[in-house]
Amino acid sequence: MRKILIIGATSAIAEAAARIFATRGDALFLIARNAEHLRAVVADLNIRGAARADSATLDVTDFAAHDAVIEKAERDLGGIDIALIAHGTLSDQAQCEQSVDVMRREFDINALSTLALLTALANRMEARRSGTLAVISSVAGDRGRQSNYVYGAAKAAVSTFLGGLRQRMAKSGVSVLTIKPGFVDTPMTAAIANKGALWAQPDRVAAGIVQAIDRRRNIVYLPWFWRWIMLVIRHIPEPLFKRLKL
Repeated sequence: MRKILIIGATSAIAEAAARIFATRGDALFLIARNAEHLRAVVADLNIRGAARADSATLDVTDFAAHDAVIEKAERDLGGIDIALIAHGTLSDQAQCEQSVDVMRREFDINALSTLALLTALANRMEARRSGTLAVISSVAGDRGRQSNYVYGAAKAAVSTFLGGLRQRMAKSGVSVLTIKPGFVDTPMTAAIANKGALWAQPDRVAAGIVQAIDRRRNIVYLPWFWRWIMLVIRHIPEPLFKRLKL
C-alpha cells in the first residue's frame, strides 16, 4: 500500500489516476477547491477499494495555507510516498493580453502555486530520502506560441523548475516526474469545439501517469507521440515560426 497525495484531485486526469490507485488498495489524500466534488470523489474511491481516502480543501493561490494542508495530509496518511500535483486552468490568452491582473492570476495558478507546493513537499521527501513528486506540466511549455503563450510560459516555468529539482533530488533517492500531456478531452477544454485525432481521453493519460510513476521515469509525453510532435515544433526556424498560426 502506497500513501498518495493528489493536489487538484477533482480534475478529470487526477480523478482517473486516483481511481487506478484506489483499485490497487492505496491510501489517498485528495486536495482541491470544491468541497462537494471532493466528497463525491472520496466516496467513489472508498467503494473502489482504496485503503482509505480523505480530503481537504485548498485555494492553491493561498500560499500561506500550503504548509498546514500538507501537514494534515502527511499526518492522516502516516507519510507521503507519492505526491501528484494536477491543478491548473486553461488561460484565456486574449484576456491575459489585455489585463495584467488576469495574466498574473493565471501565472499564480499555473506556475507559482505549483512551485511553492513543490518546495514544501521536496524538503519533506529529501529529509526522508524517499518519495515521488509527479507534476502535470504541458507540451505548451516546450515553445511559446501566440495562441497560448501565457499558459505556455507558466508550464515552461514548471518544467524548468522540475528539471533542476530532479537533479537536486537524485542524490536523496527522490523521483521527480514531469508529465507533459497534449490535447486532453476534459471539462477544462470543453469550450474547444473541434477535437480531432490528436485528442486523448483522461483515462488514457492517467494510465500513462501511473505507469510513469511506477517506472520512476523523468519526463513523459502523453500520449507518447507528442514527444515527436514537439520535437518538430521546437526545431522550426524562428523566421518561419513567426509566420505560422500556431
